Amino acid sequence: MSARTYLAYDYPALSVFWSMVVFFLWITWLVLLFRVVTDIFRDDDLGGWGKAGWTVFVVVLPFLGVFVYLIARGRGMGRREAEHARAQQQAIGSYIRHAAETGPRPTSADELAKLSEMRSHGDLTDEEFQRAKELVLSGSAPSGRADAPHSDSAR
Repeated sequence: MSARTYLAYDYPALSVFWSMVVFFLWITWLVLLFRVVTDIFRDDDLGGWGKAGWTVFVVVLPFLGVFVYLIARGRGMGRREAEHARAQQQAIGSYIRHAAETGPRPTSADELAKLSEMRSHGDLTDEEFQRAKELVLSGSAPSGRADAPHSDSAR
């Protein structure tokens, strides 16, 4: 039984370099393959049969399929990627604006409780409390602004 044991010093530095280059190229190839497949399904100009054909071509003959796809349709890949990123950014911005604008609106009971608390702390006089209460109950005070200056026509 004479099995050779390979230790780290048995693997030359140039072989390590070439192994790393091959590994890097393999990862790059996988990234490119997934980008092409993602672009195939993202493209709205292609119909179902076109997407199926390109997918089969890329899966069955990956090297040839990817290179032919890049030559035939590569120019639009960047445009489609930019459109997708822009649409995502707009969707996120819209969601953030919607979430910031539509917080839980206080009910009349919440506003009356807040007014009562302000009166008990001495922040409002009894007359101001009565005017604000009338505005809240009539529904003419903006939400969250019960302590805003009131006009004399609300009496």
